Formats: sequence, structure tokens, C-alpha cells
Amino acid sequence: MGYFVAVESHVNIYVEDVNPGSEKTILFIHGWPANHKLFEYQFDVLPAMGYRCIGIDLRGFGNSDKPLHDYSYDRLSDDVRAVIDALNLKNFTLAGHSVGGAISIRYMARHNGHGVSKLVLMAAAAPSFTQRPSFPYGLPKEAISKLIEDTYNNRPKMLQEFGDMFFFQNVTEPFSDWFFQLGLQAAGYSTAAVLESLRDESLFADLGKIRVPTLIFQGIHDQIVLPQLAVAINEGIPNSKLVWLESSGHGLFWEQRDTINEEMSQFIG
Repeated sequence: MGYFVAVESHVNIYVEDVNPGSEKTILFIHGWPANHKLFEYQFDVLPAMGYRCIGIDLRGFGNSDKPLHDYSYDRLSDDVRAVIDALNLKNFTLAGHSVGGAISIRYMARHNGHGVSKLVLMAAAAPSFTQRPSFPYGLPKEAISKLIEDTYNNRPKMLQEFGDMFFFQNVTEPFSDWFFQLGLQAAGYSTAAVLESLRDESLFADLGKIRVPTLIFQGIHDQIVLPQLAVAINEGIPNSKLVWLESSGHGLFWEQRDTINEEMSQFIG
């Protein structure tokens, strides 16, 4: 079932809630530039295995409201907290992909892991999505600035080119169009604003504040979140396990969906 949760007086977040009667809950935070439908191939399987799967559309994306401002990691993690409190979620697993992983990490640090018993990170854009003097493993900042410029000048072309980098495995034209349409559901300005957060923010200080068991997935062919980032996350989070996916790029949730679904179910129990 789908419904909206007010996170501010003027901002409502869309929530998709499948199998709400189950006590085993997973809250999914999607990556840029998509929405909760990114996890279709988890929602197809995990609820039938007894899990309650909740997906939210981040502000500015999917069916959620699209305010003009406020797309920092702090604000986005506060939205996650508002949804958690509204649904009275406890002892649940938080799962984030790409920037959704970054937001999940910020949530764990900023809100002291409120309600979370386990954490799953899929190609998380952390501890820094971009290169820094002491961290040479991200993408060049200039590349993200170019994406922002392209978003404002020709967003459909930018989304198409980004989609071409997203998957390591060959995808059909209908599948590529499905992914492309997810990006179009966002506002152009929110698409650019989250890119600014990806470019400018970092999570080095957040990693050590995570105190729950953490499962990290990383595709070895990822051209967007480079594999070295997963190594840094694994080293920075105590009690974390890194699973390498040999046949995946950034779209690991689809490219090796069976492995991810099985590993998640074993991890969560």
C-alpha cells in the first residue's frame, strides 16, 4: 500500500509499504536519480519470504513533494527519521543504495541509529563520492559539476548517458527505458541539488559512529561508486562485512539480485 508521511509542514514523503503485518522490517533508501521503484527486484521476492519492505521516495523524487531547497544529507536523513517515527518502526534493517547509502550512514550518525538493528549498504556513495586531497578514490569534482550543468541544460540526455554507465551487464531497451523514466519523475532542481550534496559532503566522521552489524555490497565493475569506497567503508565501520559482486556495476540490486536477496535474508534472519 502507498501513503504519504508529513516530514515538515509543507513537505510530504511518499511511502510504499508491502507486507505491513510482518515484524521483520526493511526500510529501503534509493539512490540518485531514481525512487523507491529501484528496489522492484527486492520487493518482488523479500515480502514473500516474510519481510515487510518499506520504500520511500526522497524529497524531490518519485511521488514525494519537491521543495525548491533543502537537499543536504542532514535534511534527507531527518526526513528518514520522520518516516521512522511516524510508522513507529523499531528493530528494523535500514538498506540504502548509492546516495541512499550515504543518507543511511548520516542517519546512523546523526540520529544515533534510532530503531535500526542492522544496516545494509549497496554501492554506498561514501565516505566521499568525490576525490579529496586525502582521499583520491572518488570521482573528480569537475565531473559532478558537469553533471549538474547537464541537468540544467539537457536533463534527458544526461539521464540517458548516466544510465549507460549504470549497469555492467547488458540491458534490454525496455529495461533501459524503465530506468530512464525513474529519473524523469524527479524535479530538475532536486536532481541537481542532490548532486551538489554528493559533490560537496563527506561522511568520514560518521562511519565510526555506526554500532550495528553492517552488510556492504559492492560491484567490482562499478564506474560510479568506485570499489575503493567500499573498502574504506568496510575499514571504517566496526562489525561490517563486505561482499564483492563479480558480475555487477552500479546496478547491483538488479544485476545480482538473487545474491543480494539471499545474502540479505541470511544477514537479517
